[in-house]
Amino acid sequence: MRVILTGGAGFIGSHVAEAYLEEGHEVIVVDNLSTGRAENLPSGVRFYLLDINSNEVRKLVKLEKPDIINHQAAQISVPLSVQDPSFDARVNILGTINLLEAAAEAGVKRFVFASTGGAIYGDTSGRMASEELAPNPESPYAQSKLGAEGYIRLLSKGRFSFAILRYSNVYGPRQIPHGEAGVVAIFSIALLGGKPVRIYTYPEMERGMIRDYVYVKDVARANVLASQGDDDVLVNISTGKPTSTLDLLEKLMEVSGLRVDYEMAPPRPGDIRYSVLSPERAREVLGWRPLTSLEKGLRCTFEFFRAESRG
Repeated sequence: MRVILTGGAGFIGSHVAEAYLEEGHEVIVVDNLSTGRAENLPSGVRFYLLDINSNEVRKLVKLEKPDIINHQAAQISVPLSVQDPSFDARVNILGTINLLEAAAEAGVKRFVFASTGGAIYGDTSGRMASEELAPNPESPYAQSKLGAEGYIRLLSKGRFSFAILRYSNVYGPRQIPHGEAGVVAIFSIALLGGKPVRIYTYPEMERGMIRDYVYVKDVARANVLASQGDDDVLVNISTGKPTSTLDLLEKLMEVSGLRVDYEMAPPRPGDIRYSVLSPERAREVLGWRPLTSLEKGLRCTFEFFRAESRG
């Protein structure tokens, strides 16, 4: 199977590339390296330095005629989306439309899309969000991802099948300190540098906001599974387990053997109180479930940053 993978030099995308290669697929990576790193690219991929909004990427899709387009490239920062919603929409909506039109022209069979459950559902008020929950975007980032989902549904009809994966908070090696789960990278770097950290929260939440942290290699495996078949699929990729920000910091301090001071700070624009997603449909439809415990995942992530700090 030939796959064009956008954002394949990024945190999640590079792990998805590795997972495809391990299954024997041909992987062509498209990335503009705005946040991705060339050193993240695994051996065996073909790489094109292109922007997803460009005409050149459309020409590439026509030339390569992939079986699958896996679209991981995105503007992922909620605060940045609040500051510059036009840029967020250009990347996340118009970039997706460009790829969808290219897919139709090239006869692509399946379109796999990295969406967000953590942001699209909004504050779930202590409930575990299933795919049936009505979207409630509370940031331009969430709205742009939801908009992209809508275009996938519309522009795929009669042309190709799709799989939309709504990620909870993805963390792991190669993570950058941005996006929904950037806190794991931020805390790891702070621990290594002995610098204090901030925990953003609402007054009533003494241990910080609640999130659902899923390990990146589990997410990569979900992408490979979602690339199979020809049914249209919308699933959460998550653990269903709530973790407060302070719990996360304490677990990181435990696995690292290091400690830092912290202070509580008011929430930023776009921050939501509670976000935990049900993984049940992914289990039923894809045969997928998370295999990595939070403790093991945090240990692997911290060891990655420790090795990087040593050069």
